Amino acid sequence: MNVRMGEETIDNPINTGSGPANYTNVEGNGETVECGVKYYTLEEVRSHNVSTDTWLIIHDKVYDITGFLEEHPGGEEVLLEQAGADATESFEDVGHSTDAREMLQQYCVGELHMDDRKKENAKDEDAENSGEFSHSWTAWLMPAIVAVVVAVMYRYYYVFEHKSS
Repeated sequence: MNVRMGEETIDNPINTGSGPANYTNVEGNGETVECGVKYYTLEEVRSHNVSTDTWLIIHDKVYDITGFLEEHPGGEEVLLEQAGADATESFEDVGHSTDAREMLQQYCVGELHMDDRKKENAKDEDAENSGEFSHSWTAWLMPAIVAVVVAVMYRYYYVFEHKSS
């Protein structure tokens, strides 16, 4: 990163090319270094949606998985279904291992552009916020209903037992 008179510039500007690049490095101690800061727009990623050129977005990182299609244990079809799109939810739903997550890093070519992240995250936040509201009142309502039912049943049993004795 270059710094001039209080302003920051990024050495790797937004990528406008379509060629894959590998920005992941493995240091001598075996630690994986995050892929370099090269940004791709959602439109750029969407154009890489065929078996000969397959990109995915997972957690706002862009991966060129073309070379991995035939090696994927679940088959290449599941990857091609997500090609050119955000596959974060599908990736997490499967419950990939730590090894799979580490292997994924070698295919990282950059990150999703900030403007596209905001659009996606805003939709997710709206969905989460509406879910939080519905969960907030049910969090106390359901136990309250159960408590009332138990109290009524106990009272009925207690009164019924004393009348019969």
